[in-house]
Amino acid sequence: MLDVPYGTPVDGATWHPAVKTHLYIGRALPAHLEPYAPGPYTLGRFVESSLNPEPTPNPEPTEALEPRRIQFEAADAIAARAEAGGRQFLLADEPGVGKTISAVLGATAVGDLRGARRVLVVADRPAAITIGHWCRTIAALGDGGLEWVVITWDRLEKVKDHAWDVIIADEAHALRRTTTKRWKLWARISGHARPHDKAPFVIATTATPGHTPLELPYLAPAYAQTLGEPMSEWTSATQPAAVFATALERHGVELEHGRYGAAWTADPARRAADLKLVRGWLNEEQPPAMLHRAAPWGPVPISGMPVALTPAERAAYEAEWGEFCREMDIARRGRNVAKGRAALLRFRQKAGLIRVDSTVAWIAQQIESDRQVACSVEFVTTAADPITDRLRDSGIEVATIYGRDRFDPEAERLRFQTGEARVCVFTAVASISLHAGETLADGRQASTEPRVGLFHQARFSGIAARQVTGRTHRDHRVSPWHIAYAEATVEEQVGKVMVERIAAASDTVGSDTTGLADLAQLLGADWLPPTTLTEDGA
Repeated sequence: MLDVPYGTPVDGATWHPAVKTHLYIGRALPAHLEPYAPGPYTLGRFVESSLNPEPTPNPEPTEALEPRRIQFEAADAIAARAEAGGRQFLLADEPGVGKTISAVLGATAVGDLRGARRVLVVADRPAAITIGHWCRTIAALGDGGLEWVVITWDRLEKVKDHAWDVIIADEAHALRRTTTKRWKLWARISGHARPHDKAPFVIATTATPGHTPLELPYLAPAYAQTLGEPMSEWTSATQPAAVFATALERHGVELEHGRYGAAWTADPARRAADLKLVRGWLNEEQPPAMLHRAAPWGPVPISGMPVALTPAERAAYEAEWGEFCREMDIARRGRNVAKGRAALLRFRQKAGLIRVDSTVAWIAQQIESDRQVACSVEFVTTAADPITDRLRDSGIEVATIYGRDRFDPEAERLRFQTGEARVCVFTAVASISLHAGETLADGRQASTEPRVGLFHQARFSGIAARQVTGRTHRDHRVSPWHIAYAEATVEEQVGKVMVERIAAASDTVGSDTTGLADLAQLLGADWLPPTTLTEDGA
C-alpha cells in the first residue's frame, strides 16, 4: 500500500481501482517508494494489512509520553462507564488538559474489558498534523494489542464497511448537524440507531460540545441509555433532528418552533434550567457518562481590540456597509436566503481587508516585545494572503496554515513552534498546538516565548472561537487573545458580543446565551436560518 499524493506520478506505484489506492506488488519495497509507505495506525496500513497474509508488525511502545494523573483519572472514568454497560462517554475537558492521551488510555482499557479488536479514531483536520499526532500518541503509549485506524472526518466513506469495537470521535462537535453526508456516515459507522447492547463503545471528545442542546444529536445514545429509553425514541434514519428535538422537549427542554424548525428558548432562566437538566443526564449517572474539568491554568484572557480607521479607510468601510445594507434589504424582501448569505460573506471579507494594515502593524509591535503571534483568520484571499505578504515584505517570517494543499501544515507549524517563524497565520479551528514549551515529536522543546493571539475577524461561532483560543492557551501556558474590530462600527458591537460568546462556549453542554440572536439582529440577518452565522464547520 502506498500513500501517493493525488495527481503525482510515481514509478512503480500502480493504481488499483478495486481497493482505490496505489499498490506495489513485491516482497520488499524499493528505496524510492519508502517515503510513500503508510505509517502505523493509518488507513493505508489498515488496507495493506487486510491484503497481506502477514501484516507489518506495529512498533513497540516508545514510552516517549508520561501520562499525568489527571489523564489516568479520565481513562479510569471511561473504563468504569464501559464496564457498567454504557455505550458512550463524553470527555469534555478544556483545551490543553490532555484529551488525546486520556482517550487513547481509555480506549485501550475499554478494549481490554470488552475483548475488543479494532479501534477507530476520527480526528479533525488538517490531516497532515492530526493523524501524525494521534499515531505518535498511540505508538508512545502502546496499542494494547488492538488494531487502531486513525482517519479524519472527511474520510469516513473509506471505513463505513468495516466493523469497529471502540470509536474515538475527536472534536465531536463536528457532528452538530444531521443534514450532512458526514452525519449519515457517522450514524452508520457508530451504530447510532442500534440497540444499546449492539453498538460500539464511543468516546466523544470535545471542549465545546454545542451552542445549544439542539446541537447535541451525537449524544442521543448516551441520553437514551441513561434515561432508560430505546434509541427509536431519540433518532430516526429520515428525520434525526426532529426526533431528537421531540425527545428533548418531552424531557423538559424548552423549545420554540418557527420557520426553520425548533429553536432553544430565549428565556435566560429556562436556559439555565435546561443546561442543568441535560448535564445531569450524563453527569449524575453512576458511573458518570461524562467528564469535564476546567484547565488548572485558568480561563483564556480575551478582550476586544478597537482599530481607529484612517479617513480613507472609514470612507471605504462606510461605503461597504451601505452596500451590504442595501443587498441584505433586497434579499430580505425577496426571502432570498442564498443572496443574504452571500451579502454577509462579502461584507465580512471586505471589512477585514480594510483592516489588514492595522493587523500587520499590531503584529510587528508584538514581535518587538518578544512575543510570538498566532493570527486567526477566516478568509484566505482577503485576510490570510495579504497579512502574510505584508509581514514578509517587512522582513518578518510567517508560518502559514491555510489553503488546502498550498502548504505542508506540520512543517509550517514546526517553523512557528521552533521560533523560526515568529508569526503563524492560520484558518484551522482545532487540533493544532501552537503553545509555548510544547514537547515536539523529535524530543525538542518548542520556543518558550509567550504567545499572544489575534482574531483578525471575530468568529460568529462561540465554539469555533473557543477552540481557536485553545491552540495557544493550553498545557499550563497562559495566552491572551484579542478580537480586532473597526472602532465605532457594527464590528465593535459584534466584537463585544463575541467576547461573551467565547466565555459561554466553555460550558460543558452548550451555554451560549442569546448572543447569536444579538449578532443576527446587529447585521440585519435575523431573518436568515440560525445556522447562517456559524456555518464554519465548527
